Amino acid sequence: MDNLLDYTFEELNDIVLSFNQPKYRTNQLYSALQNYKNANEITNLPKTFVANLSEKYIFCPLTIIKKQTGKDGTIKFLYKLYDGNIIEGVLMSYKYGNTLCVSTQVGCRMGCKFCASTLNGLVRNLTSGEILAQVLCVNKELKGTYQDRKITNIVLMGSGEPLDNYDNVVKFIKMVSCDKGINISQRNISLSTCGLVEKIDMLKDENLQITLTISLHASNDEIRKQTMPIANKYKIKELIEATKRYFNKTKRRIVFEYALIENVNDCFDCADELGKLLRGLSCHVNLIPLNDVKERSLKGTTKKRAYAFMDRLLSNNISATVRRTMGEDIDGACGQLRAKYINNNI
Repeated sequence: MDNLLDYTFEELNDIVLSFNQPKYRTNQLYSALQNYKNANEITNLPKTFVANLSEKYIFCPLTIIKKQTGKDGTIKFLYKLYDGNIIEGVLMSYKYGNTLCVSTQVGCRMGCKFCASTLNGLVRNLTSGEILAQVLCVNKELKGTYQDRKITNIVLMGSGEPLDNYDNVVKFIKMVSCDKGINISQRNISLSTCGLVEKIDMLKDENLQITLTISLHASNDEIRKQTMPIANKYKIKELIEATKRYFNKTKRRIVFEYALIENVNDCFDCADELGKLLRGLSCHVNLIPLNDVKERSLKGTTKKRAYAFMDRLLSNNISATVRRTMGEDIDGACGQLRAKYINNNI
């Protein structure tokens, strides 16, 4: 069965008309979907119309089956998809609002050695509506509506490589920022990629105003190959050139993620090399002491070392901060999301 959230407002209108319903029903149906209402919760549409829709379409493609709240207030959600697959998401509260980390795939095939999301490989891509459903479902959980939303920011940093699911991710961004719906500004959306060069070049031509975040994690190809298989396909020089092209087209500052791994990429020589690599590029570096993943042997650097690395970058005139780790105690921090509940009875 198809998912109604996979359709734009205009596409939904075609569906409504195909059921011989008046055009104004599209607004009613779209509003109900944006408020994440299931068929039995919709009261302003004819029951027969809703029943007929239910025979062909899914209204709510995922449900929250478990919530964990960390000591810092971070909430990890476990979602069950319509086909039984399991994905995760994380809600982080800041002074400026609520940021939701969403997944774009069930699993991941990139194979980064510091990340739990890739442990089970790639199961399948999420549809645009399944990605959108994470936002709408949590917004409803927080007692929000599409007109009074409780989600202010989105980071595409959950399980999966967003650019490996390019078409669905781009459609999701356009739908979640649609002014007829929940209307989250594209400037409040960040997309994190390990660096699929051709897809970055495609993304720059989409005329989106999102923030592109590059999972770099190394200052040279040799170090990057130790932890990121993607480095065997794309050299860092190619990746940096792609980010320059992206900036030149969009004028949006690039963010680089750099997970500091003890005795791998946390020395001052790496900081100096990184500074030289990024010099002249409009960018910011997020330094992240690697979060532990029990199935991996890599260890994060100390907080003291992280701040020393940051100071070294600053001395090279590179904007940098050490990111505050959130949700680590509930396996909700960067690199910790995993599909460990798949095939378990919950």
